[in-house]
Amino acid sequence: MAAVLQPGLEVCDLRHLAASDLTSLLEEETEHWRVTLDWDFERSADLVKKFTDVRALNGAALVAGSSVVGYAYTVLEEHKGIVGDLYVLEAFRSPENEFRLLSAVVEELAATPHLRRVESQLILFGTRERKLPRPNQLRSFERDFLIVDLEDLDLPPAPQAGISIEPWGQHFQEAAAHLITSAYSGHVDAQINDQYQSLSGARRFLYNIVQFPGCGNFLQPASLAAFERETGWMCGLCLTSLVAPQVGHITQVCLARDARGRGMGYEMVRQSLLLLRLNGCKRVSLTVTSSNRAALQLYLRMGFRSLRRFPAYVWQGF
Repeated sequence: MAAVLQPGLEVCDLRHLAASDLTSLLEEETEHWRVTLDWDFERSADLVKKFTDVRALNGAALVAGSSVVGYAYTVLEEHKGIVGDLYVLEAFRSPENEFRLLSAVVEELAATPHLRRVESQLILFGTRERKLPRPNQLRSFERDFLIVDLEDLDLPPAPQAGISIEPWGQHFQEAAAHLITSAYSGHVDAQINDQYQSLSGARRFLYNIVQFPGCGNFLQPASLAAFERETGWMCGLCLTSLVAPQVGHITQVCLARDARGRGMGYEMVRQSLLLLRLNGCKRVSLTVTSSNRAALQLYLRMGFRSLRRFPAYVWQGF
């Protein structure tokens, strides 16, 4: 049963719709991603349509008459739910309508048996003051979306004594999962994404980066891993993807605690940027939690600039 919001607007279950109902909405969203973030959203939009047509996409839609003017979808992952996306057509976009969609999907997830947590990172949502569902169970974190132009980028190398930086190999994934779990212990990013808190979660995180288009198409030739020469221990990684023609994205930079403060993060990012340029990229983006001042200042010193600040939300205690 659709819940009436105001004259002409209602919220309905996304599973009641067909992909054709979302065509205009997804076309505008794809263009919004391209113009705002230099990001090709088309592959993600195709997946939304595919799962909508088989009635397998959980979520809510905002409907005006016979037109779908907004949607939000969710994914269940063991004990938690993820709000994967939320978008409202510009003509209908308002904090009130965005709240109605977000509230509908969060309430649906909160009522799911055995679910203890909901996460969401909505890059196009913005951070202006707004009403949010279940505020007493909510933690909000600010993140920055940064981008750098590669054409004239000229960064000096920072040699790493005793460290070997190597091209990424798929056989590195288990060592990388152990590195992520250790490096993010007590880190703010582990509060935002609980996959960082366990070895099984880190494995799933790496698998998702490589296999799914949420962070673009994984680009192995520009991805790197760092090892101590003497022990062979993995002490750093930098993973990359393509998010549009000539646009790359750094999906993960992770350093072991004992490896920090030596300029290794700088050097890995520098080398990845050069490799991204060799692979045809003219611009590269990344996201960073705003309170992670050391990382944010490093990227700004390297020539990145902030395009927008966006929220990461976590609800707990259902």
